[in-house]
Amino acid sequence: MSEQNQRPNSPDGQEPRRQGNQEPQGFNWRGLILLSLAILILASGLMWKGGSSGTDVSYTEFEKLLKDGKVSTEKFEVVREPGMREYVSYQIKGEEAKVYHTTINVEYGREELKAMLAEASITPNFKEETNVGTSLLFSLLPILLLLLILWFFFRQQIKMAGRGAMSFGKSRARLLNMDKNKVTFKQVAGCDEAKEEVWELVEFLKDPKKFQKLGGRIPKGVLMVGSPGTGKTLLAKAIAGEAEVPFFSISGSDFVEMFVGVGASRVRDMFEQGRKSAPCLIFIDEIDAVGRHRGHGMGGGHDEREQTLNALLVEMDGFDTQEGVIIIAATNRPDVLDPALLRPGRFDRQVTVSLPDVKGREAILKVHAKKVKMAPDVDLGVIGRGTPGYSGAELANVINEAALLAARKGLKAITLRELEEARDKERWGKERRSMAISEKEKENTAWHEAGHAILLKVLTHTEPLHKVTIIPRGPSLGSTMWLPTEDKYTRRRNELLDDLVVAMGGRVAEELKFGDVTSGAQGDIRMATDIARRMICEWGMSEELGMVEYGENQAHVFLARDLGSRRNYSEHTAQKIDDEIKRLIDNSYQRAKELLIKHRPDMDVLAKALLEYETLDAAHVQEIMEHGELLNPPRSKPPAPPAVPIESSGEEELPPGLPAGAPA
Repeated sequence: MSEQNQRPNSPDGQEPRRQGNQEPQGFNWRGLILLSLAILILASGLMWKGGSSGTDVSYTEFEKLLKDGKVSTEKFEVVREPGMREYVSYQIKGEEAKVYHTTINVEYGREELKAMLAEASITPNFKEETNVGTSLLFSLLPILLLLLILWFFFRQQIKMAGRGAMSFGKSRARLLNMDKNKVTFKQVAGCDEAKEEVWELVEFLKDPKKFQKLGGRIPKGVLMVGSPGTGKTLLAKAIAGEAEVPFFSISGSDFVEMFVGVGASRVRDMFEQGRKSAPCLIFIDEIDAVGRHRGHGMGGGHDEREQTLNALLVEMDGFDTQEGVIIIAATNRPDVLDPALLRPGRFDRQVTVSLPDVKGREAILKVHAKKVKMAPDVDLGVIGRGTPGYSGAELANVINEAALLAARKGLKAITLRELEEARDKERWGKERRSMAISEKEKENTAWHEAGHAILLKVLTHTEPLHKVTIIPRGPSLGSTMWLPTEDKYTRRRNELLDDLVVAMGGRVAEELKFGDVTSGAQGDIRMATDIARRMICEWGMSEELGMVEYGENQAHVFLARDLGSRRNYSEHTAQKIDDEIKRLIDNSYQRAKELLIKHRPDMDVLAKALLEYETLDAAHVQEIMEHGELLNPPRSKPPAPPAVPIESSGEEELPPGLPAGAPA
């Protein structure tokens, strides 16, 4: 049985955090109980009046008892306590088991008392109490006890405060307990190659002799690299669920603190805990928070992050490094990591967790579909083919959104229609049917989107049309959506040129119909300019400028490193690049204009159908292109939701007609 299986469970499946070997800090209940006890004793001491026990009787009643002869002549005492009360202690005939007290003033009533006692034939026994020390002790004991408890209480608080101050340098790594909600490799899909590489770690930990007999050694570190949402953290949880060794989890930001030197101290303490539990796994999520490139800080002075990184480098592969502690780290910014951290001996292996392909997407959908109630006739392969470029997290969100949509409709199971609506919502945003749009803007949007849709059907090297709508969805007032039939990892020049033509279709349609243009082509212009610039500067698709890369191709900008970078081409070349970009876009605009003039009747019919039905599928557009009219229109125009007064958020709406399905 592994060590983590022997530990008690916690509500979240993890062991409570420890600061080294110290007990968890909490409220000092013991001190509070002792303080309450001291206050109780003090109150009882203040209320204690001293003297022996007995029943108090008034002086008038005592005189009557003496005259009636009911006072016993035995055990009659006159007691005087220094600094306290004076009283007589006696018994009543027939009630010898009880003692009665009557407070008197011996100094002023001595003669009267003697006369009364002589008449009753009672000889008193005068008793002088001398318990000054006892009285003083009982008076001071509560105060002394209170001071003692207060001293103990403040001593504990000071000790805990000091312990908390010294615990800043303790590691915040948590030992995971996977007895509950255990994640295994069966729940990880869409990244088979990454699973194979990390599975070797689990096999080595279970049977190290299998690898050691050939002279192999276990990797000291594994760096998982991939886009956000591809499953890096889930893969680490699966390793923890499969490996029968202690598994520590920590975030890269946990090393950073406001005090200098805390990060390096926490790194050393983390590896010290790991050596005590070796062999073990330590997972550092978002390691780029602490492992950034050294020497690129903004300004001079001491850099706390660099000292933390230096400590991490030494602990992973330094002068006194011990085997048995394996580091698994995850990041989506490998370009900013320090080269010394990435070399073999520290992170011996880099595992790329890429976006899933069509088979991987279907497998991921099946994993998440097990948690919801799905209709038996749902084919997840259709959704898998229609979600190119989706990450595992986005696919999980598609299933969840479909479940919520089916619940709102009151359905008993999720159907393919809800899944497709959830897919469209995830990629292009939610429909905003309640948005108030004038008829003039609807006409602009209808012809704008009709221009995009006609060109998608006419051109040869474009992606298949999915649907076209003038219902506001997400940030746009209308959308022309297309979905690839297969995963593509490269783009041909003819495909890119056709994409430029499609991007110009909205502006051309507005010009042909209204003789004027709107600002709705802002997104089209931005997308077309980006495609043309990359064709020329990165992909070498310009005959004028040739196969030369102009500018440094960096997907992410690292400000501290790229602030002083300069372009690697002259002003003359920059002018040529601008001219070539403009030539490509102008040619695409002219080609789009020629095609839409040729298919002007189809464009007008499609735009009018959009004004009537708001949303048309690819089959409807195909009918218009073949027959010049819509033979099988949609069932009915969906009713608009009731108008609800909504306060203006002050946000400016984006221009109409932005094609939401822009190519990656």
